[in-house]
Amino acid sequence: MATTIPPICPTDTVLLADVGNTRIKLALLVNNSVDDPNAAEKNGGSTAQRLPSVSKRHDLTSCGFRPAHLENWLNTVAGGSAVVLVASVHEAAAVRLEAALAEVSATRHRSLRQRRIGYADLPLRIQLAEPHKVGIDRLAAAAAAHLLAASGCGAIIVDCGTATTVDMVSNEGEFLGGAILPGPTLWAQSLAEGTSRLPAVAALERALPPAMPGRSTQEAIAAGIGWGIRGAIAKLVEEARRSLGKDAVVILTGGWCGAVRDVLPNAIEIPDLVLNGIALAASRACAR
Repeated sequence: MATTIPPICPTDTVLLADVGNTRIKLALLVNNSVDDPNAAEKNGGSTAQRLPSVSKRHDLTSCGFRPAHLENWLNTVAGGSAVVLVASVHEAAAVRLEAALAEVSATRHRSLRQRRIGYADLPLRIQLAEPHKVGIDRLAAAAAAHLLAASGCGAIIVDCGTATTVDMVSNEGEFLGGAILPGPTLWAQSLAEGTSRLPAVAALERALPPAMPGRSTQEAIAAGIGWGIRGAIAKLVEEARRSLGKDAVVILTGGWCGAVRDVLPNAIEIPDLVLNGIALAASRACAR
């Protein structure tokens, strides 16, 4: 699997961008702790390793961030030249981010090289017919999860974002696919927009659902979405374990993962799993 990213020098400042449907998550790669980022491929996908470290996390709004906020963050993490690796599932937001980076580079006379991350840049084998159509966030998270799994064990990744995904990596380190369902906000929006009398219900991601029965329409919607998404995720993880085995590690990530923590008591919670996965692409380029 050949990487498409040009070699990165050890002295380069490497910045990471996870462009999602709601937020752009930015970070600085501070420590590449993966001695050989291709080891999982060389050893049949069975080598467990530590993830690269990221810091200086900063979020922008995908639809409508201010370029000045991006420049302010850049000034705090990289005073000079830098390499920016962009993984995106929101094309318009990624184009805007790349244009803002190019403008800062040109007007401030500083080198900001930028590259898009694709599936071929990750240390992950993909057992799907059309890997280029899989969200790069799912693949980056899977690559990171595989490195965390014990030797010979599979991984189940639960990513709680605008869309919720439950993905599977086999014991041999192959991405198998998974399930996608709406996050709480999308569920609530679909009820409000698809009916004439049901109201919009906000702030469902971080609040515990009300006890049954809901005593008002708002409480009934919150209970349906809150308990429904918990039940769906728990069932999907159960089904994934049937395929991968009881030793598969469950990794929980995403902006509202705390809301389902109680139904996945043995899960490992890693807030920046996708950024860690993007960092693996930088690690591979550094190793060339």
